[in-house]
Amino acid sequence: MSARAVQEQVFEELRPPLPRMDALLEADRCLECGGAYAPAPCMVACPAGVDVASFIGAIAEDDPAAAARTIFSENLLGATCARVCPVEVLCEAACVLTESGQRPIAIAALQRYATDRALEDGCAIRERMPSNGLRVAVIGAGPAGLVCAGELAARGYEVTVFDERDEVGGLVRYAIAPYRQVREPLPQEAAALERLGVEFRLGSRIGPSELQALAATVDAVFLGVGMGPDTTISCPGRDLTGVWDSLPFIEAIKTGAPLDIGSRAVVIGGGNTAIDVAREALRLGADEVTLLYRRGESEMPAYHHEVDEAREEGIRFRFLTAPVRFLGGQRLEAVECQSMRLGDPDPSGRPRPEPVPGATFTLPADTAVAAIGQQPRFELPDWVPGLELERGGIKVDEETGQTTNPKFFAGGDAVNGGASAVEAVREAKRAAKAIDEWLR
Repeated sequence: MSARAVQEQVFEELRPPLPRMDALLEADRCLECGGAYAPAPCMVACPAGVDVASFIGAIAEDDPAAAARTIFSENLLGATCARVCPVEVLCEAACVLTESGQRPIAIAALQRYATDRALEDGCAIRERMPSNGLRVAVIGAGPAGLVCAGELAARGYEVTVFDERDEVGGLVRYAIAPYRQVREPLPQEAAALERLGVEFRLGSRIGPSELQALAATVDAVFLGVGMGPDTTISCPGRDLTGVWDSLPFIEAIKTGAPLDIGSRAVVIGGGNTAIDVAREALRLGADEVTLLYRRGESEMPAYHHEVDEAREEGIRFRFLTAPVRFLGGQRLEAVECQSMRLGDPDPSGRPRPEPVPGATFTLPADTAVAAIGQQPRFELPDWVPGLELERGGIKVDEETGQTTNPKFFAGGDAVNGGASAVEAVREAKRAAKAIDEWLR
């Protein structure tokens, strides 16, 4: 396959945009169920609380601007969520058409159709209330930080977002597979937030001293800092060329670095990131991609529909398998693996994987990518006086997102340990509302 063909395959979207007539026809299929006393199941299933039936009804009437207003009224990152949301287990899974064996409404595609058009036209995503003179600092320009900033700006706050990266988006920009989203529409969403009054200070690394000094100059702080780097896999040979952690691997693809991964790739892990990496390895030109997971398929945390899609694309799965050594001279040549069996439950309640004595084998590999999770931000209590962690995340009040230091609020992966972008939207909305009530 030519280099150009590989590039086109790597960045080919899973959910391409709908042309106008296709959008109208799809919207017309919607039964627009629900109402004032019984919201539609799709709306109930949306963590952001978007009135799905209403915005689809507007599209059916050929009024995408009205549809976009409905979406943005609840989700300021509606365009990004239309690309990365796991709708197969959320709104589309709740569609009543499935009860009669029909295909669910393509809610994500219709949401993208409306929001993309609005952003391209430079429409206001929300009206701003008069300034109230209060200032909030948002640390982190990922989904949680962006939404919290926008919600507060709409309420009249002076909001500044700080991020060490030069672009907004956090993990959506740098760690979600490019077949879901590369960059667009994040720049347009950031521009819309700027029109709403949000100030961005990108390329600004905030350390403990800077954070404490900043906190003294504002009325509240929202922490949307995400989690730490990849959890490191501690196998001999970890430093061989061709052995990657998942976050740098995906970031290299999305920022344009040419990757020659060879013909055989091994991915280690059982979550959604591992599935993303495995499917991207195929798109990068690998002939064989094998995913190793130390438990069984039923214990995998990845979405089942994505496991099925990966298998249909040709990904091979080796369950009850763990890597023990990366083999090679200067560059990876093979992965030595250990067969596992399931024992008694561990503290998470899942059966604990145990080595099967004497059961090892070797898989030839040119590239290996470890996708076994991210490290908690254990340093944060040293940065913020009185801040506490709980189960590796920032401890917050579940109703407000307020931390154990009352001036600080938090949401997103730094709190929930790693969830979807739309769940970060929900937590950011919760925190913005609480900040407003606390300061007023």
